[in-house]
Amino acid sequence: MTQSLITAIDDFVNRSIKNQLEQNQRLPVTFYDSQWPSACYLESTRSNDQAQWQPQHQNGTSTAAMFDRMEEALGFNIHEDVRCWYSSFWSDPLPARCEKGDLSLIFLWNKEDGERLRGNLIGHLLSKQKQKQSPTLFFACTEPDGDQFISVDNSTGEIWLEQPGKPPIMKLAASLQEFIEQLEPLPIPDQE
Repeated sequence: MTQSLITAIDDFVNRSIKNQLEQNQRLPVTFYDSQWPSACYLESTRSNDQAQWQPQHQNGTSTAAMFDRMEEALGFNIHEDVRCWYSSFWSDPLPARCEKGDLSLIFLWNKEDGERLRGNLIGHLLSKQKQKQSPTLFFACTEPDGDQFISVDNSTGEIWLEQPGKPPIMKLAASLQEFIEQLEPLPIPDQE
């Protein structure tokens, strides 16, 4: 993991929280599900089936084992930037805007969410392999429709806009750090 990428992710998440507090004077609200625990829930704000939440550092809680199993199953290494991204914060998706439009950044809500993500990433990589395309790993989807996604090229680390089942459409940045640094945080919608 490069320290500069970690710093860029931290900076974006901090700007996102600050923007949320400035726009709404409170943190976002989500459904509280005791069967789907997360360090993101602010227990002191819990009321019935809702609670405020905010992204939380994983603080050494590594998703390394998940990526190790993926690499073993796939037979190649996963780009370090992808490992860094999904090992940085526990969070619901965070909305942002880039030069090309609005998007939703994907994070893990809890450890179990990592297993769901692993299955989706493997399915995506196997589809790329079947189509004889370079392997990519997604970390965001476009908004409002979600028909396209944004991914890291596993070989180069470049950031690409993609559509399921097709070759990458457009290069957005030379690296994940560069891409994250250009993002503008948007208010986080409540899940009421």
